[in-house]
Amino acid sequence: MLLLSACAAQIDAGVATGEDVPGFWWGLWHGFIFPWAWIGSLFDEGIAVYAVPNSGGWYDFGFFLGITVLGGGSWFSSKKRRRD
Repeated sequence: MLLLSACAAQIDAGVATGEDVPGFWWGLWHGFIFPWAWIGSLFDEGIAVYAVPNSGGWYDFGFFLGITVLGGGSWFSSKKRRRD
């Protein structure tokens, strides 16, 4: 797995700096709305599920948290536990 993760790289043109570049908070928001953005992207070329260029690692971290914690976390916690 470590060797495979070494293959994951972000192109330099995708990482930028500045105040108008999406960072952690935009990544969090984009991760949260991912399911709806993905459906919208199937019908409209102007809708993207991932912002490029972005701030790099912080945007990715926010995107990951948005998908896993905000997007799936509430669904997993709403499932009732089985009683033995």
